Amino acid sequence: MYAFLYGVLVFSIQKPLESSYLDGVNVEQFYGDDRSQDRVVLVEDPLDAGVARVNLIANAEDTLDITYHVLHAGKASDVFFSSIIDAADRGVKVRILLDGMFHNLRGSMKDVLYAFTFHNNIELKFYEPIDALRPWTLNNRLHDKLIISDKEYAVIGGRNIGDKYFAPEGFEGASNDRDVIIINTDLHSINGSVVNDMKEYFDKVWEHEYTKTPLTQLSYKQKGVAQDSLDTFRLLFNTFFLDHPEFLQNDLDWLDQSVPTNKITFIHNPIERMNKEPWVWYELTNLMEHAEQSILIQSPYIIPTKNMTKHLNTSNISANDITILTNSLSATSNVIAYSGYKRYREKIAGSIANLYEYQNSTNQLHTKSFLFDNQISVIGSFNLDPRSTFLSTESMVVIDSEELADLLIQEVEAVIERQSLLVNYDGTYVYNPLVEEEKVPFKKAIITKILSIPVRLVENML
Repeated sequence: MYAFLYGVLVFSIQKPLESSYLDGVNVEQFYGDDRSQDRVVLVEDPLDAGVARVNLIANAEDTLDITYHVLHAGKASDVFFSSIIDAADRGVKVRILLDGMFHNLRGSMKDVLYAFTFHNNIELKFYEPIDALRPWTLNNRLHDKLIISDKEYAVIGGRNIGDKYFAPEGFEGASNDRDVIIINTDLHSINGSVVNDMKEYFDKVWEHEYTKTPLTQLSYKQKGVAQDSLDTFRLLFNTFFLDHPEFLQNDLDWLDQSVPTNKITFIHNPIERMNKEPWVWYELTNLMEHAEQSILIQSPYIIPTKNMTKHLNTSNISANDITILTNSLSATSNVIAYSGYKRYREKIAGSIANLYEYQNSTNQLHTKSFLFDNQISVIGSFNLDPRSTFLSTESMVVIDSEELADLLIQEVEAVIERQSLLVNYDGTYVYNPLVEEEKVPFKKAIITKILSIPVRLVENML
Protein backbone atom coordinates (compact mmCIF):
# COMPACT_ATOMS: atom_id res chain seq x y z
CA MET A 1 0.00 0.00 0.00
CA TYR A 2 2.88 2.33 0.87
CA ALA A 3 4.57 1.63 -2.47
CA PHE A 4 1.32 2.18 -4.39
CA LEU A 5 0.49 5.44 -2.62
CA TYR A 6 3.93 7.01 -2.93
CA GLY A 7 5.18 5.29 -6.07
CA VAL A 8 2.07 5.53 -8.23
CA LEU A 9 -0.90 7.44 -6.85
CA VAL A 10 1.06 10.50 -5.71
CA PHE A 11 2.11 11.17 -9.32
CA SER A 12 -1.50 11.71 -10.39
CA ILE A 13 -1.93 14.30 -7.63
CA GLN A 14 1.34 16.17 -7.38
CA LYS A 15 1.84 19.07 -9.82
CA PRO A 16 5.22 20.11 -11.21
CA LEU A 17 6.86 23.08 -9.53
CA GLU A 18 6.85 26.04 -11.89
CA SER A 19 9.88 28.20 -12.53
CA SER A 20 10.65 31.16 -14.76
CA TYR A 21 11.77 28.81 -17.55
CA LEU A 22 8.65 29.41 -19.63
CA ASP A 23 9.35 33.14 -19.70
CA GLY A 24 12.47 32.49 -21.73
CA VAL A 25 10.90 30.13 -24.28
CA ASN A 26 11.38 31.80 -27.67
CA VAL A 27 11.78 30.09 -31.03
CA GLU A 28 14.14 32.84 -32.20
CA GLN A 29 16.82 31.42 -29.91
CA PHE A 30 17.09 28.38 -32.20
CA TYR A 31 17.94 30.31 -35.39
CA GLY A 32 21.39 31.52 -36.40
CA ASP A 33 22.27 34.32 -38.79
CA ASP A 34 25.66 32.95 -39.82
CA ARG A 35 27.37 29.60 -40.09
CA SER A 36 28.05 27.97 -36.74
CA GLN A 37 31.37 26.44 -35.73
CA ASP A 38 29.40 23.21 -35.18
CA ARG A 39 28.75 20.79 -38.01
CA VAL A 40 26.67 17.59 -37.89
CA VAL A 41 26.62 14.09 -39.33
CA LEU A 42 23.27 12.29 -39.57
CA VAL A 43 23.67 8.62 -38.64
CA GLU A 44 20.84 6.27 -39.63
CA ASP A 45 22.38 2.89 -40.41
CA PRO A 46 22.75 0.71 -37.29
CA LEU A 47 26.19 -0.56 -38.23
CA ASP A 48 27.36 2.98 -38.98
CA ALA A 49 26.08 4.00 -35.54
CA GLY A 50 28.21 1.28 -33.94
CA VAL A 51 31.27 2.29 -35.94
CA ALA A 52 30.73 5.93 -34.96
CA ARG A 53 30.67 5.24 -31.23
CA VAL A 54 33.66 2.93 -31.24
CA ASN A 55 35.64 5.22 -33.54
CA LEU A 56 35.09 8.31 -31.40
CA ILE A 57 35.99 6.38 -28.25
CA ALA A 58 39.07 4.88 -29.90
CA ASN A 59 40.31 8.30 -31.01
CA ALA A 60 39.64 10.20 -27.78
CA GLU A 61 42.81 11.75 -26.38
CA ASP A 62 41.92 13.29 -23.02
CA THR A 63 38.35 12.80 -21.79
CA LEU A 64 35.26 10.70 -22.46
CA ASP A 65 31.88 11.39 -20.86
CA ILE A 66 29.30 8.67 -21.50
CA THR A 67 25.71 8.42 -20.29
CA TYR A 68 23.07 5.80 -21.17
CA HIS A 69 19.69 4.57 -20.01
CA VAL A 70 20.05 0.83 -20.68
CA LEU A 71 22.91 -1.58 -21.33
CA HIS A 72 22.00 -4.98 -22.80
CA ALA A 73 24.35 -7.95 -22.69
CA GLY A 74 25.62 -9.07 -26.09
CA LYS A 75 28.27 -8.54 -28.74
CA ALA A 76 27.57 -4.82 -29.15
CA SER A 77 28.01 -4.07 -25.46
CA ASP A 78 31.15 -6.24 -25.27
CA VAL A 79 32.72 -4.24 -28.11
CA PHE A 80 31.57 -1.01 -26.46
CA PHE A 81 33.07 -1.99 -23.09
CA SER A 82 36.35 -3.17 -24.60
CA SER A 83 36.72 0.15 -26.47
CA ILE A 84 36.18 2.10 -23.26
CA ILE A 85 38.77 0.01 -21.40
CA ASP A 86 41.29 0.45 -24.21
CA ALA A 87 40.77 4.23 -24.08
CA ALA A 88 41.27 4.20 -20.31
CA ASP A 89 44.42 2.10 -20.75
CA ARG A 90 45.74 4.82 -23.07
CA GLY A 91 45.28 7.40 -20.32
CA VAL A 92 41.92 8.85 -21.32
CA LYS A 93 39.86 9.92 -18.29
CA VAL A 94 36.49 8.19 -18.63
CA ARG A 95 33.30 9.03 -16.75
CA ILE A 96 30.34 6.68 -17.19
CA LEU A 97 26.90 7.70 -15.93
CA LEU A 98 24.09 5.13 -16.07
CA ASP A 99 20.49 4.92 -14.95
CA GLY A 100 20.36 3.42 -11.46
CA MET A 101 17.60 0.95 -12.29
CA PHE A 102 18.17 -0.12 -15.89
CA HIS A 103 21.98 -0.19 -16.10
CA ASN A 104 21.93 -4.02 -16.01
CA LEU A 105 25.42 -4.25 -14.47
CA ARG A 106 24.25 -7.06 -12.27
CA GLY A 107 24.05 -10.83 -12.60
CA SER A 108 26.10 -11.95 -15.60
CA MET A 109 27.29 -8.36 -16.22
CA LYS A 110 28.45 -7.65 -12.68
CA ASP A 111 32.04 -8.29 -13.71
CA VAL A 112 31.79 -5.12 -15.85
CA LEU A 113 30.81 -3.17 -12.74
CA TYR A 114 33.89 -4.50 -10.96
CA ALA A 115 36.16 -3.84 -13.95
CA PHE A 116 35.05 -0.21 -14.30
CA THR A 117 35.37 0.34 -10.55
CA PHE A 118 38.85 -1.21 -10.46
CA HIS A 119 40.32 0.75 -13.38
CA ASN A 120 42.20 3.89 -12.28
CA ASN A 121 41.07 5.95 -15.28
CA ILE A 122 37.37 5.04 -15.17
CA GLU A 123 34.77 6.57 -12.87
CA LEU A 124 31.30 5.01 -12.73
CA LYS A 125 28.14 6.47 -11.22
CA PHE A 126 24.45 5.55 -11.15
CA TYR A 127 21.72 8.14 -11.35
CA GLU A 128 19.01 7.49 -8.76
CA PRO A 129 19.83 3.92 -7.64
CA ILE A 130 16.86 1.77 -6.61
CA ASP A 131 15.53 2.74 -3.19
CA ALA A 132 12.53 0.62 -2.21
CA LEU A 133 11.99 2.65 0.96
CA ARG A 134 11.40 5.78 -1.14
CA PRO A 135 9.15 4.53 -3.95
CA TRP A 136 8.62 8.04 -5.35
CA THR A 137 12.23 7.92 -6.56
CA LEU A 138 11.62 4.84 -8.74
CA ASN A 139 10.07 6.89 -11.55
CA ASN A 140 12.94 9.36 -11.64
CA ARG A 141 14.90 7.75 -14.43
CA LEU A 142 17.86 8.85 -16.53
CA HIS A 143 16.90 8.58 -20.21
CA ASP A 144 19.76 10.54 -21.82
CA LYS A 145 22.04 8.93 -24.42
CA LEU A 146 25.24 10.92 -24.89
CA ILE A 147 28.91 10.47 -25.67
CA ILE A 148 31.17 13.52 -25.43
CA SER A 149 34.76 13.19 -26.57
CA ASP A 150 37.45 15.80 -25.82
CA LYS A 151 34.99 18.73 -26.13
CA GLU A 152 35.35 18.20 -29.87
CA TYR A 153 32.76 15.53 -30.66
CA ALA A 154 29.40 14.54 -29.25
CA VAL A 155 26.90 11.82 -30.18
CA ILE A 156 23.25 12.20 -29.23
CA GLY A 157 20.22 10.16 -30.24
CA GLY A 158 17.80 7.50 -29.09
CA ARG A 159 19.95 4.37 -29.16
CA ASN A 160 20.80 2.47 -26.01
CA ILE A 161 23.67 -0.03 -26.00
CA GLY A 162 22.65 -3.51 -27.15
CA ASP A 163 22.68 -5.78 -30.19
CA LYS A 164 19.21 -4.73 -31.38
CA TYR A 165 20.29 -1.09 -31.75
CA PHE A 166 23.27 -1.86 -34.00
CA ALA A 167 21.93 -4.91 -35.81
CA PRO A 168 22.40 -5.71 -39.50
CA GLU A 169 19.39 -6.00 -41.78
CA GLY A 170 17.27 -9.07 -41.02
CA PHE A 171 18.06 -9.11 -37.29
CA GLU A 172 14.99 -10.32 -35.40
CA GLY A 173 13.80 -7.66 -32.95
CA ALA A 174 15.94 -4.82 -34.31
CA SER A 175 15.26 -1.33 -32.99
CA ASN A 176 15.81 1.31 -35.69
CA ASP A 177 17.02 4.67 -34.47
CA ARG A 178 18.77 7.91 -35.36
CA ASP A 179 21.84 9.76 -34.08
CA VAL A 180 23.69 12.94 -34.90
CA ILE A 181 27.41 13.43 -34.45
CA ILE A 182 28.24 17.02 -33.57
CA ILE A 183 31.67 18.34 -34.49
CA ASN A 184 33.17 21.43 -32.90
CA THR A 185 35.41 22.76 -35.68
CA ASP A 186 36.98 25.55 -33.59
CA LEU A 187 38.64 24.23 -30.44
CA HIS A 188 40.01 27.71 -29.72
CA SER A 189 36.43 28.86 -29.16
CA ILE A 190 35.01 26.03 -27.06
CA ASN A 191 32.32 28.17 -25.45
CA GLY A 192 30.80 28.85 -28.85
CA SER A 193 30.06 25.16 -29.40
CA VAL A 194 27.01 23.24 -28.22
CA VAL A 195 29.41 20.45 -27.23
CA ASN A 196 30.41 22.62 -24.28
CA ASP A 197 26.73 23.01 -23.24
CA MET A 198 26.28 19.25 -23.40
CA LYS A 199 29.37 18.73 -21.24
CA GLU A 200 28.09 21.24 -18.69
CA TYR A 201 24.80 19.33 -18.49
CA PHE A 202 26.70 16.05 -18.01
CA ASP A 203 28.72 17.67 -15.22
CA LYS A 204 25.54 18.89 -13.54
CA VAL A 205 23.95 15.42 -13.50
CA TRP A 206 27.26 13.79 -12.55
CA GLU A 207 27.66 16.02 -9.48
CA HIS A 208 23.98 15.94 -8.50
CA GLU A 209 22.88 14.58 -5.12
CA TYR A 210 20.76 11.92 -6.89
CA THR A 211 23.89 10.47 -8.52
CA LYS A 212 25.82 7.89 -6.51
CA THR A 213 29.00 5.84 -6.81
CA PRO A 214 27.86 2.18 -6.67
CA LEU A 215 31.10 0.81 -5.19
CA THR A 216 33.83 2.72 -3.38
CA GLN A 217 36.10 -0.27 -2.82
CA LEU A 218 36.35 -3.89 -3.90
CA SER A 219 37.02 -6.99 -1.88
CA TYR A 220 40.01 -9.18 -2.68
CA LYS A 221 37.75 -11.58 -4.57
CA GLN A 222 36.05 -8.75 -6.49
CA LYS A 223 39.43 -7.36 -7.50
CA GLY A 224 40.32 -10.75 -8.94
CA VAL A 225 37.07 -10.83 -10.94
CA ALA A 226 37.74 -7.26 -12.11
CA GLN A 227 41.24 -8.09 -13.29
CA ASP A 228 40.03 -11.17 -15.16
CA SER A 229 37.27 -9.11 -16.77
CA LEU A 230 39.69 -6.39 -17.85
CA ASP A 231 42.02 -8.98 -19.38
CA THR A 232 39.09 -10.58 -21.23
CA PHE A 233 37.98 -7.24 -22.68
CA ARG A 234 41.53 -6.34 -23.68
CA LEU A 235 41.84 -9.65 -25.54
CA LEU A 236 38.46 -9.05 -27.19
CA PHE A 237 39.58 -5.60 -28.28
CA ASN A 238 42.71 -6.94 -29.94
CA THR A 239 41.03 -9.86 -31.68
CA PHE A 240 37.82 -8.09 -32.75
CA PHE A 241 39.51 -5.00 -34.16
CA LEU A 242 42.16 -7.08 -35.89
CA ASP A 243 39.30 -8.59 -37.91
CA HIS A 244 37.34 -5.30 -38.15
CA PRO A 245 39.88 -2.48 -38.55
CA GLU A 246 37.22 -0.22 -40.07
CA PHE A 247 35.90 0.47 -36.58
CA LEU A 248 39.19 2.05 -35.55
CA GLN A 249 40.29 3.74 -38.75
CA ASN A 250 41.91 7.00 -37.72
CA ASP A 251 41.41 8.43 -41.18
CA LEU A 252 37.61 8.22 -40.92
CA ASP A 253 36.79 11.82 -41.82
CA TRP A 254 33.68 12.88 -39.90
CA LEU A 255 34.16 16.44 -41.10
CA ASP A 256 33.97 15.31 -44.71
CA GLN A 257 30.66 13.54 -44.02
CA SER A 258 29.17 16.48 -42.12
CA VAL A 259 26.84 19.27 -43.16
CA PRO A 260 26.92 22.87 -41.93
CA THR A 261 24.59 24.38 -39.37
CA ASN A 262 23.57 27.92 -38.53
CA LYS A 263 23.10 27.09 -34.86
CA ILE A 264 22.73 24.09 -32.54
CA THR A 265 20.99 24.47 -29.17
CA PHE A 266 20.96 21.88 -26.40
CA ILE A 267 17.72 21.51 -24.40
CA HIS A 268 16.90 19.19 -21.50
CA ASN A 269 14.45 18.51 -18.70
CA PRO A 270 15.10 19.71 -15.15
CA ILE A 271 16.82 17.34 -12.74
CA GLU A 272 14.04 16.89 -10.22
CA ARG A 273 12.14 14.08 -8.57
CA MET A 274 8.39 13.59 -8.93
CA ASN A 275 6.61 15.32 -11.82
CA LYS A 276 9.03 17.72 -13.49
CA GLU A 277 8.27 21.00 -15.16
CA PRO A 278 8.16 19.98 -18.87
CA TRP A 279 11.04 22.04 -20.24
CA VAL A 280 11.62 20.03 -23.43
CA TRP A 281 7.88 19.86 -24.09
CA TYR A 282 7.61 23.65 -23.64
CA GLU A 283 10.15 24.12 -26.42
CA LEU A 284 8.58 21.57 -28.75
CA THR A 285 5.04 22.90 -28.38
CA ASN A 286 6.29 26.43 -28.95
CA LEU A 287 8.02 25.30 -32.15
CA MET A 288 4.80 23.58 -33.25
CA GLU A 289 2.77 26.76 -32.72
CA HIS A 290 5.28 28.89 -34.61
CA ALA A 291 5.78 26.55 -37.58
CA GLU A 292 4.46 28.27 -40.69
CA GLN A 293 4.34 25.45 -43.22
CA SER A 294 5.16 21.97 -41.96
CA ILE A 295 5.59 19.81 -38.88
CA LEU A 296 7.06 16.31 -38.94
CA ILE A 297 7.01 14.14 -35.81
CA GLN A 298 8.58 10.72 -35.46
CA SER A 299 8.27 8.89 -32.13
CA PRO A 300 7.99 5.22 -31.17
CA TYR A 301 5.17 6.11 -28.76
CA ILE A 302 2.46 8.76 -29.17
CA ILE A 303 0.47 9.30 -25.97
CA PRO A 304 -0.77 12.93 -25.90
CA THR A 305 -2.41 13.06 -22.47
CA LYS A 306 -4.52 15.93 -21.16
CA ASN A 307 -1.63 17.14 -19.00
CA MET A 308 0.53 17.33 -22.12
CA THR A 309 -1.94 18.93 -24.53
CA LYS A 310 -2.85 21.69 -22.09
CA HIS A 311 0.56 23.15 -22.96
CA LEU A 312 -0.27 23.11 -26.68
CA ASN A 313 -2.69 25.68 -28.10
CA THR A 314 -3.87 23.90 -31.25
CA SER A 315 -5.69 27.03 -32.45
CA ASN A 316 -2.25 28.65 -32.82
CA ILE A 317 -1.01 25.94 -35.20
CA SER A 318 -1.00 27.35 -38.72
CA ALA A 319 1.11 24.73 -40.49
CA ASN A 320 -1.07 22.85 -42.97
CA ASP A 321 1.36 19.99 -43.61
CA ILE A 322 1.55 17.89 -40.44
CA THR A 323 2.90 14.34 -40.51
CA ILE A 324 3.24 11.92 -37.61
CA LEU A 325 5.06 8.59 -37.90
CA THR A 326 4.93 5.92 -35.21
CA ASN A 327 4.85 2.15 -34.80
CA SER A 328 1.93 -0.06 -35.71
CA LEU A 329 0.82 -2.73 -33.28
CA SER A 330 2.60 -5.31 -35.41
CA ALA A 331 5.89 -3.43 -35.14
CA THR A 332 5.95 -2.24 -31.54
CA SER A 333 7.57 -4.26 -28.79
CA ASN A 334 5.99 -2.10 -26.09
CA VAL A 335 2.36 -3.25 -25.88
CA ILE A 336 1.79 -1.23 -22.70
CA ALA A 337 2.72 2.01 -24.44
CA TYR A 338 0.69 1.02 -27.50
CA SER A 339 -2.31 0.35 -25.25
CA GLY A 340 -2.02 3.95 -24.07
CA TYR A 341 -1.69 5.21 -27.66
CA LYS A 342 -4.72 3.17 -28.75
CA ARG A 343 -7.05 5.54 -26.91
CA TYR A 344 -5.85 8.52 -29.00
CA ARG A 345 -5.19 6.78 -32.30
CA GLU A 346 -8.46 7.55 -34.13
CA LYS A 347 -8.63 11.07 -32.75
CA ILE A 348 -5.16 11.83 -34.12
CA ALA A 349 -5.99 10.19 -37.46
CA GLY A 350 -9.16 12.30 -37.72
CA SER A 351 -7.31 15.55 -37.03
CA ILE A 352 -5.46 17.78 -39.47
CA ALA A 353 -2.39 15.56 -39.07
CA ASN A 354 -1.53 12.64 -41.33
CA LEU A 355 -0.85 9.68 -39.04
CA TYR A 356 1.35 6.92 -40.47
CA GLU A 357 2.18 3.60 -38.82
CA TYR A 358 5.29 1.60 -39.56
CA GLN A 359 4.46 -1.90 -40.82
CA ASN A 360 6.82 -4.63 -39.68
CA SER A 361 6.70 -7.76 -37.56
CA THR A 362 10.44 -8.23 -36.95
CA ASN A 363 11.66 -4.75 -36.02
CA GLN A 364 10.40 -1.40 -34.76
CA LEU A 365 11.09 2.32 -34.95
CA HIS A 366 12.78 3.76 -31.89
CA THR A 367 13.52 7.15 -33.44
CA LYS A 368 12.71 10.43 -31.71
CA SER A 369 12.79 13.37 -34.14
CA PHE A 370 10.89 16.56 -34.91
CA LEU A 371 11.22 18.76 -37.99
CA PHE A 372 9.74 22.23 -38.43
CA ASP A 373 9.41 24.13 -41.74
CA ASN A 374 12.13 21.97 -43.32
CA GLN A 375 14.75 23.89 -41.37
CA ILE A 376 14.71 23.18 -37.62
CA SER A 377 15.50 19.56 -36.70
CA VAL A 378 15.17 18.29 -33.12
CA ILE A 379 16.84 14.95 -32.34
CA GLY A 380 17.56 13.14 -29.08
CA SER A 381 15.98 10.97 -26.40
CA PHE A 382 12.50 12.50 -25.98
CA ASN A 383 9.48 10.28 -26.73
CA LEU A 384 6.09 11.92 -27.27
CA ASP A 385 4.61 10.53 -24.07
CA PRO A 386 4.04 11.65 -20.46
CA ARG A 387 7.06 9.76 -19.10
CA SER A 388 9.46 11.75 -21.28
CA THR A 389 7.48 14.93 -20.64
CA PHE A 390 7.22 14.86 -16.85
CA LEU A 391 9.25 12.02 -15.31
CA SER A 392 12.59 11.25 -16.98
CA THR A 393 15.72 13.20 -17.68
CA GLU A 394 15.65 13.94 -21.42
CA SER A 395 17.96 15.79 -23.77
CA MET A 396 17.64 16.97 -27.36
CA VAL A 397 19.56 19.13 -29.82
CA VAL A 398 17.72 21.75 -31.86
CA ILE A 399 19.56 22.21 -35.15
CA ASP A 400 19.06 25.08 -37.57
CA SER A 401 20.26 23.58 -40.86
CA GLU A 402 18.41 23.22 -44.15
CA GLU A 403 21.06 20.76 -45.27
CA LEU A 404 20.40 18.44 -42.33
CA ALA A 405 16.64 18.91 -42.72
CA ASP A 406 16.87 17.75 -46.35
CA LEU A 407 18.67 14.57 -45.29
CA LEU A 408 16.17 13.95 -42.50
CA ILE A 409 13.20 14.39 -44.84
CA GLN A 410 14.67 11.86 -47.28
CA GLU A 411 15.08 9.26 -44.54
CA VAL A 412 11.59 9.70 -43.08
CA GLU A 413 9.85 9.87 -46.45
CA ALA A 414 11.52 6.61 -47.49
CA VAL A 415 10.09 4.88 -44.41
CA ILE A 416 6.64 6.40 -45.00
CA GLU A 417 6.48 5.56 -48.70
CA ARG A 418 7.88 2.02 -48.57
CA GLN A 419 7.10 0.69 -45.08
CA SER A 420 4.18 2.63 -43.58
CA LEU A 421 0.43 3.02 -44.00
CA LEU A 422 -1.79 6.07 -43.48
CA VAL A 423 -4.41 5.64 -40.74
CA ASN A 424 -8.06 6.55 -41.50
CA TYR A 425 -10.25 8.46 -39.04
CA ASP A 426 -11.94 5.14 -38.16
CA GLY A 427 -8.67 3.37 -37.41
CA THR A 428 -8.43 1.40 -40.66
CA TYR A 429 -5.60 1.86 -43.11
CA VAL A 430 -5.67 3.72 -46.42
CA TYR A 431 -4.83 1.26 -49.18
CA ASN A 432 -1.31 1.51 -50.55
CA PRO A 433 -0.28 -0.95 -53.29
CA LEU A 434 3.37 -0.59 -52.27
CA VAL A 435 2.91 -1.48 -48.59
CA GLU A 436 1.23 -4.53 -47.13
CA GLU A 437 -0.48 -4.36 -43.75
CA GLU A 438 1.40 -6.57 -41.31
CA LYS A 439 -0.68 -9.13 -39.46
CA VAL A 440 -0.83 -8.85 -35.69
CA PRO A 441 -0.49 -12.08 -33.68
CA PHE A 442 -3.77 -12.93 -31.96
CA LYS A 443 -2.18 -13.06 -28.51
CA LYS A 444 -0.59 -9.64 -28.95
CA ALA A 445 -3.87 -8.10 -30.11
CA ILE A 446 -5.81 -9.55 -27.16
CA ILE A 447 -3.22 -8.45 -24.60
CA THR A 448 -3.24 -4.92 -26.00
CA LYS A 449 -7.01 -4.75 -25.94
CA ILE A 450 -7.16 -5.97 -22.35
CA LEU A 451 -4.43 -3.57 -21.22
CA SER A 452 -6.06 -0.55 -22.87
CA ILE A 453 -8.55 -0.27 -19.98
CA PRO A 454 -6.32 -0.51 -16.86
CA VAL A 455 -3.49 1.57 -18.38
CA ARG A 456 -5.80 4.59 -18.29
CA LEU A 457 -5.38 4.54 -14.52
CA VAL A 458 -1.61 5.01 -14.86
CA GLU A 459 -1.61 6.89 -18.16
CA ASN A 460 0.47 9.69 -16.67
CA MET A 461 3.33 7.20 -16.17
CA LEU A 462 3.44 5.65 -19.66
